Amino acid sequence: MRGNTETQTEMFSYIPLELRVPKNHPLRGMKEIIDEVLDEMSTIFDGLYSHTGRPSIPPEMLIKSLFLQVLYGIRSEKQILDQLEFNLLYRWFGVTP
Repeated sequence: MRGNTETQTEMFSYIPLELRVPKNHPLRGMKEIIDEVLDEMSTIFDGLYSHTGRPSIPPEMLIKSLFLQVLYGIRSEKQILDQLEFNLLYRWFGVTP
């Protein structure tokens, strides 16, 4: 079963993640392009996943995390998971639910 791609925008902060990322940050343009491509691929992903069972990690989040891993030279999956715990930029990019 395909997981949900909705992200949590706020938790214990009064400032939304959208306002924390500078307007001229290079990832903003990349995020727009990647989100557009992943939206087009959404129907393909839906066809590949069962409609029963436990929800999985959404493929969009996995692809975005791999993109950040390559872009920032993070050497392992464990390191990217460690980075996701405290890096707000990665959370804004849409890697965590």
